[in-house]
Amino acid sequence: MENVIFLIFRRMRAPLLTLIVAYTIAILGLVLIPGQDADGNPWRMDFFHAFYVVSYTATTIGFGEIPYEFTGAQRFWVILSIYATVVVWFYSLGTLIALVQDKNFQRAVIELKFARRVRRRREPFYLVCGYGETGTVLVRALTDRNRQAVTIDIDEQRIDLLKLENMREYVPALCADARRPEHLLEAGLRHGLCAGVVALTNVNETNLKIAIAAKLMRPGIKVICRADSHDVEDNMASFGTDHIYDPFDIFALYLITAIQAPCLTLIHEWLTALPGDRLREPIYPPARGLWVLCGYGRFGRAVYRHLRSEGLELAVVEEDLGTTGKPGGRCVVGRGTEAVTLEQADIRRAVGLVAGTDNDADNLSIVMTALQLNSDLFVVARQNHLDNQELFDAVGADIVMHPSSIVANRIRVLLGTPLLTELESYALHQDDAWACQLVSRIAALVHEHVPEVWEISIDEENAYAVVEAVSQGAGVTLANLLRDPRNRDETLPAIPLLLLRRNERQLLPEENMRLRRGDRLLLCGRPCARSRMGWTLQNIHALSYILTGNSPSGGWLWRRIFKQVSGRRNGGYRR
Repeated sequence: MENVIFLIFRRMRAPLLTLIVAYTIAILGLVLIPGQDADGNPWRMDFFHAFYVVSYTATTIGFGEIPYEFTGAQRFWVILSIYATVVVWFYSLGTLIALVQDKNFQRAVIELKFARRVRRRREPFYLVCGYGETGTVLVRALTDRNRQAVTIDIDEQRIDLLKLENMREYVPALCADARRPEHLLEAGLRHGLCAGVVALTNVNETNLKIAIAAKLMRPGIKVICRADSHDVEDNMASFGTDHIYDPFDIFALYLITAIQAPCLTLIHEWLTALPGDRLREPIYPPARGLWVLCGYGRFGRAVYRHLRSEGLELAVVEEDLGTTGKPGGRCVVGRGTEAVTLEQADIRRAVGLVAGTDNDADNLSIVMTALQLNSDLFVVARQNHLDNQELFDAVGADIVMHPSSIVANRIRVLLGTPLLTELESYALHQDDAWACQLVSRIAALVHEHVPEVWEISIDEENAYAVVEAVSQGAGVTLANLLRDPRNRDETLPAIPLLLLRRNERQLLPEENMRLRRGDRLLLCGRPCARSRMGWTLQNIHALSYILTGNSPSGGWLWRRIFKQVSGRRNGGYRR
């Protein structure tokens, strides 16, 4: 508001002063010039009538000569006043139109409207800094789950595209530099309902500055950042950034996990997929043999480090070793798009290929050339831009790695189902047999489409009936929640994955475990199971039916009807 007022007064100061001077002179002239009344007696116009006459003459409305006909001197002065004030009005209006068209003024008004919309938020929201490919995927995922978001991006075209997006929830957006603290404040950093700040720009230093500003101006807020440099990650972690995601390290760990435990990777794919997706088949990257890595940048180094830790034979193809650095093992200078370079890396003997440059055209060319030389390769392709999705679908790669999607999916899971992130961390310590057994259970439960994953908190807001029953001494077990409230003899199609009780965590908890107030549960299953379980959690009558087989009467009217019906039945039995 201060910026808007300042721009108005700075640009309109001269026109307003000129307009005031012109009106003042015109009014004084009419007051001082003598006139005559209807009887020919001398008469002077007062200030009110003079202001009234100048007002309608300056705006060219023309009501006539009041309260009496003017003398020649008065008419001559009115003529001069008309021309003077009309010119001043044109000057003022022209300056006002130029002000409205001024980019700085328009920007100030846009920021004012944006800040007002954010201040009027009445539901928790996340401040997303950066609406690139990662931000786009994340914001859409949040709004699809009825979560609120506010977005800042320095690229005006991205903000314009956001306004055209058909989001389920309205997303206020501002084209601004998120590194500047005033813009973070306008976006609601200190708003009481701001649940967290997510820095997703493609510049590490920008994400670092956003994280620092958020922690300084609001120390207790959750900050989530994207970073693809270990130095930046260490810097972010030093001042308490809550979650830092490096897409290259995440994918490298994913690839190693797929080599060591394919079923564990499949569980991750199924549980983190979007609702409605079909179940994916497991992938089996080769655990022995030669792998050829094309591109030794940040992504290539992360994959090289993890594959080397598994004892795999590696050959690196890199065009600019002076910039990326030379790996310790075998290395070939080149891009990998030429058959000669790939043959120098012994591609015909290789079992795996990683096309990991930062150029999508080069990665597609590497894959096509390599498959012509060795059709049995297990291919990992890096996709840098979502626009090329159809090309990567057609190239025939076994795994397509997209950095933006990886980060967006991780943050989506973290914000939507935090217990799923904990489940993945604890599941990494399990063997592949445990994971394969869980895969079989899930596949038998949901058949073709990925399961729905949801959390349950045993508290008054999310499980009122259970809390009431537990407080009265009733033993409510996990098996009770898995009963169908329509028919207690049937089991809901759901699997409990994780139980969190204070500092205790249990994977695949036993169904006979009694629930306590404050417990948090992670489950997966069919969508119908979630909706029906909601009745058991919140409705006392539904829970009573599950526990005892009887549902107590509800209100006064229902109890009276139930009593009359019971009396008639008893009377019938007596007869």
